[in-house]
Amino acid sequence: MKKLLFIAVAFALYNHWGAVAGWLRGEPNVADMRGSFSVTEDGVVLYATSWCGYCQKTRELLAEQNVPYIEYDIERSPEGRRQYDALRGRGVPILTVGDTVVRGYNRREILALLD
Repeated sequence: MKKLLFIAVAFALYNHWGAVAGWLRGEPNVADMRGSFSVTEDGVVLYATSWCGYCQKTRELLAEQNVPYIEYDIERSPEGRRQYDALRGRGVPILTVGDTVVRGYNRREILALLD
């Protein structure tokens, strides 16, 4: 049973090695979504952590709205942490849409910005 589990984990790592290697290096996760927003034009950036429930809700909302975004895990990405600190971050998630900053998960405010 242990061998089967090991083989399954090894297979999963092999199939998703690009994402795993980026995660290990702390690189931003560019969401692979198509929508009316452009990351370069609207600058949608999510500063988050892997364990945060409200960060997950923000990811789900952006996915529902088909909004492409760049995500920085502030605990793994030095660049993400630098940008988060420049925003005077004191909690997660922080979402930026262009020059507008949303602190915490606020569905109504995020949807208003995306309209």
